[in-house]
Amino acid sequence: MKTAKVEYLGDLQTRATHIRSGQQIITDAPPDNNGKGSAFSPTDLASTSLASCMLTVMGIAANTHKINITGTYADVVKKMKDAPRRIGTIEVDVFMPERSYTSKERTILENAAKTCPVLRSLHPDLEEVIRFHWTEPNEH
Repeated sequence: MKTAKVEYLGDLQTRATHIRSGQQIITDAPPDNNGKGSAFSPTDLASTSLASCMLTVMGIAANTHKINITGTYADVVKKMKDAPRRIGTIEVDVFMPERSYTSKERTILENAAKTCPVLRSLHPDLEEVIRFHWTEPNEH
């Protein structure tokens, strides 16, 4: 079964349709590569997919181990390289909600994130910088 259909819309934009759900994503080339930057670029999506995958796999582990991670979020920074143009570095900062997590829970969640399929699929020349931010209640 097909996963997606991607159509070129012209003007350096595409529309990707997820076959099973019908959900759609529009992409646009970034301004530094002749686009308008009006939507995620394909390399933005690749970088963002890493964080989405990490949080999803953490969610699976959290459900298995009865750990509440609702409110967890990740910030993503993508750095491009030239010759050839490609993603050089993806930085992912994972911010955990203000809760008391045991060291075992932290290890479970961090290990889950680091075994996500997208991370395992990235080219070895691509640098991944992954940081976890844990805040204890009343630690401000």
